[in-house]
Amino acid sequence: MTFERTRDQLVDDFSSVLSEAEDLLKKASNETGDRARDLRSQVEAKLLAAKLRLQELESEAVDRAKAAARITDDFVHDNPWQVIGAAAAIGFLAGLLMNRR
Repeated sequence: MTFERTRDQLVDDFSSVLSEAEDLLKKASNETGDRARDLRSQVEAKLLAAKLRLQELESEAVDRAKAAARITDDFVHDNPWQVIGAAAAIGFLAGLLMNRR
C-alpha cells in the first residue's frame, strides 16, 4: 500500500467518522433518556474505532521508518566510500549553486 493511498484513505475514513459522529450528536441533542445515551455511546464507539485505526497506522509508519533506517545504515556500512563520494558531490553542487547567487 502506498503512502499517498494510505493517507487519502485515512482522510476519507476520518471525514466519514466525523460526519457520522456529528449526525449522531445532532440526533442526541434532540433525544432524551435512553435514546440519547445510546446515541452518545455510538459516537464514543466510532471515535474509539477511529483512534485505534490511527494508532495502527502510526505503528505501521514507525515500523517502516525503522526498516528504512536499518536499510540505510546497512548500505552506508557496506558502501562507505560510495556514500562519502555522493556526499562530497552533493556538497560540491550545493556550493556551486550558493556561489552563483
